[in-house]
Amino acid sequence: MGAFIQIFIAIVFLVVAGGIVYGVFSGVRTWSSNNATAVLTLYSTVVTKRTEVSGGSGDSRATTMYYATFEFDNRERVELNVGGQMYGMLVEQDRGMLTYQGTRFKHFERDIQPQSGQTGTRSGQFHM
Repeated sequence: MGAFIQIFIAIVFLVVAGGIVYGVFSGVRTWSSNNATAVLTLYSTVVTKRTEVSGGSGDSRATTMYYATFEFDNRERVELNVGGQMYGMLVEQDRGMLTYQGTRFKHFERDIQPQSGQTGTRSGQFHM
């Protein structure tokens, strides 16, 4: 029975260690891939926004990730992780210049558009 427990503990340790190593290498691979990609600035429309909440059960903290999907004039779409402040500033159907690099959101500059029924204009320049 003692040998079984030792083998079980060793297997659990290897699985946990393997998951950590995989996570590190996956993050480095994404970071490297983004750095090797050209920085693009394209005219786009914000088509949708979403959040992803993880954790938060019991005494643990909840973490919220914020995403926005942008559609280009050629109908291609890209979903990018944006910060919480940026998420709050973006509105679906906003049009403007999106700057991104691979999967990394860089900047969105909203077009100046007159609001229907109002005399003012709406403009914004957002950086991450």
